[in-house]
Amino acid sequence: MLHVPALPGAPGYAGDPAAVLNRVLADAETLAAGGVDGLMLENFGDAPFYPTRVPAGVVAHLTRIAVEVRRHCALPLGINVLRNDGLAALAIAHAVQAEYIRVNVLCGARVTDQGIIEGIAHELLRERRRLGADAIRIFADVNVKHSAPVGPPRSIREEVADLVERARADAVIVTGGGTGQQAGAGDVAQVHDASGTIPVILGSGVRVDNVAALLPHADGIIAGTSLKVDGIVTNPVDAQRVAALVKAVRDSVAS
Repeated sequence: MLHVPALPGAPGYAGDPAAVLNRVLADAETLAAGGVDGLMLENFGDAPFYPTRVPAGVVAHLTRIAVEVRRHCALPLGINVLRNDGLAALAIAHAVQAEYIRVNVLCGARVTDQGIIEGIAHELLRERRRLGADAIRIFADVNVKHSAPVGPPRSIREEVADLVERARADAVIVTGGGTGQQAGAGDVAQVHDASGTIPVILGSGVRVDNVAALLPHADGIIAGTSLKVDGIVTNPVDAQRVAALVKAVRDSVAS
């Protein structure tokens, strides 16, 4: 994860856009040097998040940062615009030739700290087609963290089926209940069984001490909090933590 500090306009913005960019580039360089396979750029510092569309300034600043990340690092790049602006993420990805985007609520509806967020698959997939950007993959969360279902809970298998068959997600992300919290091994296994040939990605709580148990049911991981100095999500990326997790992943795959 490339967690972008607060951008101009956000309550936590510190007043120096150059410092924001430099922090992201430093994290990108540390992650690349540690052997990760790709990066995901996200406006994590912008809390409290807009539930759907973000202001134009957020899109502009994220695009500028994404351009610089591409210039400095050859790794595949993904874009996530919190809380659920998949259209902005797609636009940025198309402009900078990123490979994938993340969408927290692609279909269905969830109660979140931003209120009720509804799925955007109907708009997003049509916009992707309009742009001729079908090569940009859509990674979609199932039962996304920091949320609860609207109405009676459905089985995770039903949720995955809708994501894959009706919303046409290219990959399914499974998370724990919040940032840095581990997904249950049972949930991961069920998502893997229900997803068919669609890749399953662990989206939160992956650490050196649990990756071997979780990875057999997944095709990849998104790591953020566990790679930061002292495991604190707002801290810079820690090179030693990156190297340790990459080694643990590779050892698990090889065994």
